[in-house]
Parts: sequence; C-alpha cells; structure tokens
Amino acid sequence: MHDSESISILIVEDSQDLAANMADYLEGRGYLVDVAMDGVTGLHLAVTQPHDVIVLDLMLPGIDGLTLCRRLRHDAQSAVPILMLTARATLDDKAAGFGEGADDYMVKPFELRELDLRLRALARRARSSETLRRLKVADLVFDLDTLTVQRAGQVISLPVLPLKILELLMKRAPSVVWRRDIERAVWGDSPPDSDSLRVHMHTLRSAIDPPGYPALLHTIRGVGYQLKDPDAPAA
Repeated sequence: MHDSESISILIVEDSQDLAANMADYLEGRGYLVDVAMDGVTGLHLAVTQPHDVIVLDLMLPGIDGLTLCRRLRHDAQSAVPILMLTARATLDDKAAGFGEGADDYMVKPFELRELDLRLRALARRARSSETLRRLKVADLVFDLDTLTVQRAGQVISLPVLPLKILELLMKRAPSVVWRRDIERAVWGDSPPDSDSLRVHMHTLRSAIDPPGYPALLHTIRGVGYQLKDPDAPAA
C-alpha cells in the first residue's frame, strides 16, 4: 500500500485537462487513482472510499477545497494526508489551507514529478505515524487509537488497568520491565499493596495467553515481567 505500486490517490480537481494529466501520470507510476470533478463528489468519495492521500484543488464547484478539507478533518474525523492545489501563491492562502488541516501545498503550474515525490512522502509519513499507534508482538496487536486488543485475529476484552500494563509491556518488548516501573506507570506515586499488581497480571495473562497458544507473557522472578515473541531469534 505504501510504495507507488499501491498508493491509492483521490484527485479532486475541476479542470478536466489537469485532472486527466495527473491521473494518467500517476497511474503510469503505479498509483491507484480516483477522480472527482467537484467538491460534493470529492467529499463523498473521500468519506466512503479508503485513500492514502487526497489531492485537493482549492477552487471547486459545489464545495470549495477549504470547506471540504474542514469537513474531512472535523466532521468525518479523517486523518488522510491532504495535498492542496491552488493558483494562489500568497502566504495568506497557504495559511488558510494549513489552518483547515492540509498537510502540503502546491502552486499551479507544477511539475508532475514533484507531485509524485510529495505524494510518496505524505504516504510514507502517514504510514510511520500509523505504525506508532499500533503495537505488535507476535500475533498480539494493540491499536492505541481504538484501544482494541487482538490475539491471532480474536478480539480480547481487558479492563483499564491491565490495558495500561499491556501498553507498557508491548512498548518495551522484548525487554524485561521491572515491577516498580509497571506500578509507577499504572498508579503513579501511590502504589497499592503488593497483591494488586499480581491480580492484574493474572487477568492480563489469562486474556492474552489462552490455552493452546504459545505464551507471550513471562514472569521474571524477583524482577518483573516480559512480553516476547516465542519465535523471535535470541538476541
């Protein structure tokens, strides 16, 4: 999805010639391209279809580019990178675009090769950000935005405190995390009695290491706990 062979682009541009030129060039570079000729269609495609980057003209019939950008960011809560196109080159125009949530800006006329380079950079940056919000150890996955945990594709339900502990262990994996570090992360400077952490660890282990699955969570006696992929090569 994140090399040019499979980056999905939505072009919202009312100039038929320019839209066709961009689409032809990008498709020739391996992109998957959707095109909308007005703001209403562009908004519909942006909300209903997955895209890696949106190329958005500022001046559009129906809904202008700034309004469309605002609706995507605030109403649809979309984080898809937006590259704004405009014939206006003033700093105020650029500030308006960035203020509504645009990620990059190109002034017409522009080189198609530069468009390609900027789209690659935006898709790559979005992928890096997405990866930081998704923790993975073996077949255990924790999405920090939705707070959903899955093991081998099966959703796992966890209370708040075991979730906090799991986040810390996954971020540090495969390192051993000391008991005191876990207690500080979960309870701050007011750790509970010594049995509380043990109870939460039991809840966590029961959820993420069900019978029949290789164990991911390990107790390091006298020290703390460790999450590690059983198939990972030894360090």
